[in-house]
Formats: sequence, structure tokens, C-alpha cells
Amino acid sequence: MNDGNDQMPGMDRPVFLAELTPHRSLGIRGFKILLFIGGLMSLVHIFVFLVLGAWPVAFFFGLDFLLLFGAFWLNYRSARAREEISVSRTDVSVRKFTPAGHMTEQRFNPFWARFNIFRHEEIGIVSMQITERQRTTDIGSFLNRDDRESFAAAFSGALASVRRR
Repeated sequence: MNDGNDQMPGMDRPVFLAELTPHRSLGIRGFKILLFIGGLMSLVHIFVFLVLGAWPVAFFFGLDFLLLFGAFWLNYRSARAREEISVSRTDVSVRKFTPAGHMTEQRFNPFWARFNIFRHEEIGIVSMQITERQRTTDIGSFLNRDDRESFAAAFSGALASVRRR
């Protein structure tokens, strides 16, 4: 029986684990409330214009509601993207998941990998990359400014501690 603490031979325990996900300011409850209010307003306006005899306008209110719903649906779908980053003594692993669930993984040697941070004077960190020889992968491109700063500090520290051991 495996209790989850056993490791595969040759695998080091990670010293750093991070799961990066995009931030969404409107939660699912707020989304439902927004759709309810938007749908209710559209129905009221559709009714008013039907009573006034301007029935073609009703289609536009329905179209507006469908466009609002579609925009938020696409927004929440893109929020399913995520990145899992781990650092161990022998490995730096970057696993990227698309909104559709497809995963790509890149592995780097922590002693050869370089963590590149590109900054703008006013904005702060605009891009982060892990590079090893000719391979490069961007990480945290969907993070906000504060999250990029905190992730960069934590990841840099983990990479430096692995190299010191």
C-alpha cells in the first residue's frame, strides 16, 4: 500500500512548488447575479419595445445579452489555464495546462537553468523566462504585477538555495 510519501527512485523531493492561475475579479456567484440582472433588463426592454410596436429592436436586446454571456463564458474558460512549477535538487519542471486541458511539460537542470526577468521602469516585471542553452519557456504571463513580483522573489530564492546545496 502506498501512503503517498514514497518516492520513485532517482526523484528528489521538491523544495519549491507553485501553481499559477489567472486572477478573475468576478467570482461565479457575481457572474450569476450579473447575468440575472442583465437578462432581466433585456426582458423588460424587449417587452417595452414589443408593446410600442418596434418588434425588430427586441432582437438586438437578445443579441446584446447573448454577446454578454459569450464574452464572460470565454473569459472564464481562459481562466482554466494554469502553470505548475516545481524545483528540486535535480530538476526544474514547468507544466503548462491550456484551458482545454492539454498539458505540455518542460524540464530543466537547475544548475544550468537561468531565470530571466524583464522589467519596465514604471510597470515592473513584464516577462519571466526560464532558459537553458537553446530552450526557453515563458512563465506567469497571465499574472498581475504584484503576483509576478512575489513569484519571482520566491522562485529565485528556491533556485539559489538548490544551487548552494
